[in-house]
Amino acid sequence: MSAGQHGDHGTTTEGGNEDHGEHQGHGSHQDHGGHGDHAAMFRNRFWWSLLLSVPVVFTSHMIAGWLGYHVPEGLTWVPPVLGTVVFLYGGWPFLAGVPGELRARRPGMMTLVAMAITVAFGSSMLATFGVVGTELDFWWELVLLVVVMLLGHWLEMRALGQASGALEALAALLPDRAERVGSDGRTEEVPVAELRTGDTVLVRSGGRVPADGTVVRGSAAVDESMITGESRTVSRTEGDRVVAGTVATDSSVRVRVDAVGDDTALAGIQRLVSEAQESKSRSQALADRAAALLFWFALTAAVITAVVWGLLLGDGSQAVERTVTVLVIACPHALGLAIPLVIAISTALSARNGILVKDRLALERTRLVDTVLFDKTGTLTKGAPAVTGTAAAEGRSVESVLALAGAVESDSEHPLAKAIVRAAAEAGPVPEAAGFRSLTGHGVQATVDGTAVYVGGPALLDSLGVTEPADLARSTGPWRDQGATVLHVVADGAVAGALALADEVRPESASAVRQLQAQGVRVAMVTGDARNVADTVAAELGLDEVFAQVLPDQKDAVVRDLQDRGHRVAMVGDGVNDAPALARADVGIAIGAGTDVAIESAGVVLASDDPRGVVSVRKLSRAGYRKMIQNLVWAAGYNIAAVPLAAGVLAPIGIVLAPAVGAVLMSLSTIIVALNAQLLRSLDLRPAD
Repeated sequence: MSAGQHGDHGTTTEGGNEDHGEHQGHGSHQDHGGHGDHAAMFRNRFWWSLLLSVPVVFTSHMIAGWLGYHVPEGLTWVPPVLGTVVFLYGGWPFLAGVPGELRARRPGMMTLVAMAITVAFGSSMLATFGVVGTELDFWWELVLLVVVMLLGHWLEMRALGQASGALEALAALLPDRAERVGSDGRTEEVPVAELRTGDTVLVRSGGRVPADGTVVRGSAAVDESMITGESRTVSRTEGDRVVAGTVATDSSVRVRVDAVGDDTALAGIQRLVSEAQESKSRSQALADRAAALLFWFALTAAVITAVVWGLLLGDGSQAVERTVTVLVIACPHALGLAIPLVIAISTALSARNGILVKDRLALERTRLVDTVLFDKTGTLTKGAPAVTGTAAAEGRSVESVLALAGAVESDSEHPLAKAIVRAAAEAGPVPEAAGFRSLTGHGVQATVDGTAVYVGGPALLDSLGVTEPADLARSTGPWRDQGATVLHVVADGAVAGALALADEVRPESASAVRQLQAQGVRVAMVTGDARNVADTVAAELGLDEVFAQVLPDQKDAVVRDLQDRGHRVAMVGDGVNDAPALARADVGIAIGAGTDVAIESAGVVLASDDPRGVVSVRKLSRAGYRKMIQNLVWAAGYNIAAVPLAAGVLAPIGIVLAPAVGAVLMSLSTIIVALNAQLLRSLDLRPAD
């Protein structure tokens, strides 16, 4: 059946770098190929440095004194020898990163770490040869500082690489070969690279879909968890899209290929996450600036300490000890790791849960959103017609009406016909029909069990000279008022019943709206549909505001109107005509992988078409921000307290921060920040009912 055959009665639709080498000042990273290489390099240096650090720590006279044992004279060489190895080997990534930061005139974390370990190494070596006092012997503090910093950077690089690693694992899930169906119905096994748009492939039970496409025969429960993060299978039948890499779990289907290679959804997801890893967020920019300021803070504190103790107080030994202590412990390593670790972990966490962060700044802004504007068609609704109501004339049953309609429409390709056939099959057995015939502009006709049966709209009733029974009109009237398409079933020369068809609301939409409103977020909807259609959906979902009969090119004006009223707006859509609104909104979220244009305009892309993903994005944004604040408060608090004590401001009353104690506190601060960031991994982003 052509579009025009039901066209007068259809529903209204809406058109359908940051260099790795500069990442957080990690100049040495540019010597390596990727986040996985970075992580491996820091991991290897961490474990070897940790192994070498153990004898250094336990041959330290200070540790021996604390634990009550004596270090044999023959082992006094261990700290300087192994400490030098740890300094040169474990500390090399930080030392090598200094020239790049200084050439860029942006001293940051690498310079801070390098300064601390170099000062610790120099003073320890001088203490070893008796040039300065043993209180400046920092060998054990030096090796632990190197180990802690390697651990922190390993955790950071591992987190950054997890999103990429997850996507590489997804790519590895794609089958190497596919069963292509020939024109004669026979299958041949071919490399996936040979598939072309328009080919039909057979996906057997338990097999993976080799390319994006549409199911043309059969139905199956499909595992899409590798794309959406949702563990439950979803039913895919004729006319439904399937994505490369997903699994047909219970039966075989035939799929017509419509995207291969770089055009597949999986390839697009990989590009998005790659862009997210390269994007520079406001928090990262803040961390970069903070690292530069903190370098000058540490250097200034050391100079002031040296001047006060050496020149004003005339105590040279204390000037050296205090200055060295300040330089060793004033470098706020925890503060430098606080933000990037949280960003890295949240990016990996989002990728594993089907939330693709294209622009990290968009993710950070989501927590501030107070209004979410959903596009209706394909977002809050399924974007395809479905039978939303069935009524039977006196003497008929609803099931028999559906069965007759399904039988007649079974040979039609019209979207309304497919919706009727699907609803009829779900309701019960559908009889065979013969002699299918389309009646242009009126409907369709076929013979079912020897009876002529017609399905169509008002024009069909007029052409057949039949009228709608009064009892049936009590049902069809409200359907029309709500904007539904009403089709009648005529059998034996009389109206047997009627069907209402409309764009079906997603079952998850109500939950998404309810959860957002519970968080104090206003939920609005924009649509090109008629006011009565929009109001029906709004009433069903309990929306706060509705914008109806909005032309595609006017959706961005709706976003601007909300912003002019003082709202921070997240726009959620999936179509080409949503792109300007997605770009204008404070946060643009493309749902269900959307269209290429929508994805390019959005900052966040949901791999699933579940609108509850918006709730998950907001949850991740708020949790990540809380972790950043917690880490920043802890790290800054440590430095605010430790630096004055290290400088000796409380020395007149007998309170002085010993170099060893300061080094221990510094290491603990870094570890606490790293562990606190790791707690973000426990966040459950699965959609809640």
